[in-house]
Amino acid sequence: MEQVLRQVAPGRYDVYEALLRAVAEDRLWMLLWHGRPGSPDAQYGNMEVDGLGYAPCVTSERELAASGWNRAHEVVPGRSLATSLYPGRWGLWLNPHAPGGGVGIPWLDLRRIAGGLDRLPAGPLVITEPAVEIPQFYALLAQHARRTPAVRALRRAWVQPAIGAAYLAIGLDLHDTSPPAVESVRSMMQQVVSVVPEGLPVSTVAMSDGFDPVAMWMRAHARPFYGHEAPNGAPAPAAGYGYPR
Repeated sequence: MEQVLRQVAPGRYDVYEALLRAVAEDRLWMLLWHGRPGSPDAQYGNMEVDGLGYAPCVTSERELAASGWNRAHEVVPGRSLATSLYPGRWGLWLNPHAPGGGVGIPWLDLRRIAGGLDRLPAGPLVITEPAVEIPQFYALLAQHARRTPAVRALRRAWVQPAIGAAYLAIGLDLHDTSPPAVESVRSMMQQVVSVVPEGLPVSTVAMSDGFDPVAMWMRAHARPFYGHEAPNGAPAPAAGYGYPR
């Protein structure tokens, strides 16, 4: 983790992805502002950068000594930390004592560590209205949605991850999220995806997911192409939605 950390630089998203993988597989030394490890009153330190909250930590015993931290600490697996911190929208800040101030990992990337780096797109994301013209697909999807009682509305967005191919995201707003309802929606998507042009990746997003940046963008800016919700007319940001600049 420390070897990769030394290579992180603006625009080097490949190195940053390697850092996220290292954090997921390694341990971190969490600085406790109050309490002792395992005690009910144990509380991590906190810091704010550009309006976002982070829990400071160090990456080894050596860095702990270099930091001069004289209160308690605890050693925690990175994936466990990610799982516990991101729901509260807290990120991690690695080695804030280091020259240059260390490196921050925002909560959206902790969510990716917790949920699987290969399953969730690498940010910052560029999210816009889709420019690709596939009216047959949208019409067939709306037709099948009318026959699928669980579907309340459908939205769409074009997503360009920091690493990887751009894709069309379909936002699923559901009346019912029970397993049978979700299975009916999965079957619906399987029936219509055959008309998508070859080579065009399509992904679905649950609009009920309060932590998904694509769902957040769609709720704020995307007009449903199926359903009865009116658009709010808010302008769409050009880039980086859900991530610090």
